Amino acid sequence: MAQRKSSRSSRSKSSRSKSRGRSGRKSRSQGTSQPKDALALLRADHEMVSELVDKYERGKNRADNDKKERLAQQICEELTIHAQIEEEIFYPAVREANEEAEDALADAEVEHGSIKKLIEEIEGSSPDSELFDAQIKVLGEYVKHHVKEEQTEIFRMAREADIDLKDLGHELAARKAELKGEEWEEEEEEEAA
Repeated sequence: MAQRKSSRSSRSKSSRSKSRGRSGRKSRSQGTSQPKDALALLRADHEMVSELVDKYERGKNRADNDKKERLAQQICEELTIHAQIEEEIFYPAVREANEEAEDALADAEVEHGSIKKLIEEIEGSSPDSELFDAQIKVLGEYVKHHVKEEQTEIFRMAREADIDLKDLGHELAARKAELKGEEWEEEEEEEAA
């Protein structure tokens, strides 16, 4: 397990150093309001996507197709990046640190597969399709179910395991920023530590 932590830490530092900008300033993705640990970061992602889906649902009858398409693209992009950082970083860390997590993680990965398939359908469709609104609604329902299970089971297992959730949170934030094409830099106080 110590080997996993050190490889994760070195990969995290490598990602961070590659994504630092010339200005030395923090990007918007890592301001002072950014969650401090892995669970807080993932929970914030869950809440943001839920808010975006709710916004779509509330405005779908009033919004023009351009606005609906932009919001749908944002939902799909956020979910795609979120799933990727979970699958690349969070799930492997929990799997390695908690033997009992395997079934819950397998379920979560199957759920991700269903969500990804629906995202592909949405991205291949357009707001004037008669199924578009229904696809967004069902995507929101899939995500709601997935989030409930993840935050109840997998988050509990992560808290019980020997995982440095703060370090893991930094790694998730750095990878997320990289996938979004943003700069990411650790908070200054933690660099000095």
